[in-house]
Amino acid sequence: MTSQPRPLLAALWMCGTIASFTLMAVAGREVQTEMNSFELMAWRSGIGLCVVLALVLRSDRGLAQLRSAVPGLHLRRNLFHFAGQNLWFWALTAIPLAQLVALEFTSPVWVVLLAPFLLGERFTARKALAAALGFAGVLVVAQPGAAPVGWGHAAGLLSAVGFAMNMIYTRRLMAHDSVLCVLFWMTVSQGLMGLVLGAPGGIPLPSAQVLPWLVIVGITGLSGHFALTSALSHAPATLVGPMDFLRLPVIAAVGALLYDEPVVAAVFLGAALIFAGNLLNLLGPRAVPAAPPGPAP
Repeated sequence: MTSQPRPLLAALWMCGTIASFTLMAVAGREVQTEMNSFELMAWRSGIGLCVVLALVLRSDRGLAQLRSAVPGLHLRRNLFHFAGQNLWFWALTAIPLAQLVALEFTSPVWVVLLAPFLLGERFTARKALAAALGFAGVLVVAQPGAAPVGWGHAAGLLSAVGFAMNMIYTRRLMAHDSVLCVLFWMTVSQGLMGLVLGAPGGIPLPSAQVLPWLVIVGITGLSGHFALTSALSHAPATLVGPMDFLRLPVIAAVGALLYDEPVVAAVFLGAALIFAGNLLNLLGPRAVPAAPPGPAP
């Protein structure tokens, strides 16, 4: 991170993050008119692998950086991320976009709860309050008893758990391997997982209508996190994190315009509670330094 924060530059990079993740949500929904989430992940990983290999071959360290001393850690990370990403893509077709994004924002809350067990971090009263605010927000978003709560809500919440585990394992991996090494083994392993799970029904070739959307899914997954990492290099997480919550009104507007999804006040109220919990954790002493929420690459 730079010694002198540059919030305006960070904000510009976050505009790229928000645009990338919003495009990925729309493209992911469009692709699933022809493919299931396993098939989508196989194609997405294949596109991502081509991009990552091109970057590896252009880098100074070349293919040598792809050798990892902790292959088991890569496997655990990618199992959780693959599960979380599949659940997220499936939830795209089951619940309104704004509800899914609001539930996704609970990822840092899950990091707070899981980090003491996996990273040995102390669970403080501040973190307990942050988690309580986050889960109060989930109840407001889902409105159990007042509105139908279905498998789509469960998938959205479980995807946030998968993304949280991904954050935790990524933090551990970065002590050993480069970003390109992490991305290479992610695209290889998750591509194989998608092929194995999608193989019983056959991996279909995308039609001319779906192919552009599939390319967008593959590219935006990488561009979104490149922009997010760049934003974090210009400003601390306490500034960058709140910027990501602008994704909620953007995705709500997209859902309303493209899919006639209602803009529900409860979603924004619940997201505000989740945001308050995340911000409380970010501002606390020795807070879990997680990136702003969003689908992992």
